Amino acid sequence: MANPRAARRRTPSATANRPGGSAAVIQLIYVESSALVAALLEHDASVIKRLPAGTRRVTSPLTLSEAGRAIIRGRTTGRLTAESEKAAVRALRTFERRCFVLEVNQALDRVRRSFPAEPIRTLDAIHLATAELLGEPPQLVTIVTRDERVRANALALGYAIE
Repeated sequence: MANPRAARRRTPSATANRPGGSAAVIQLIYVESSALVAALLEHDASVIKRLPAGTRRVTSPLTLSEAGRAIIRGRTTGRLTAESEKAAVRALRTFERRCFVLEVNQALDRVRRSFPAEPIRTLDAIHLATAELLGEPPQLVTIVTRDERVRANALALGYAIE
């Protein structure tokens, strides 16, 4: 029996076959941690609307880990009630099920090289390098982020940002 998690981890393509054999371009959306945390904990509608139906959502295990830690931090610092913590955990699990989750191991070599807008933190560099693993032209990938360093580098690399 096939492993459903392994199937999710295949790299998504920005093109999909239409009936008749022509290819449609589908926008890939890479969701970075700061945006996901804003959606989960702040209920940021501007982030949520940037994830429309018909897009392929892509993220990394780093995003899921950082969001999970933010939920735990929110609860232990009193920012979240027990009920809002449960809702955030459910929303994170739903998000994970609806995303392609890319492995970060291959991205680590790229992180050791410079980025256009240095200095950049290691975790932010991992997000950008993971987006590069898609192998798609940057104009077909939008990076959703609230982090200024990620934003500056994504723009310099040719990605659209939200």
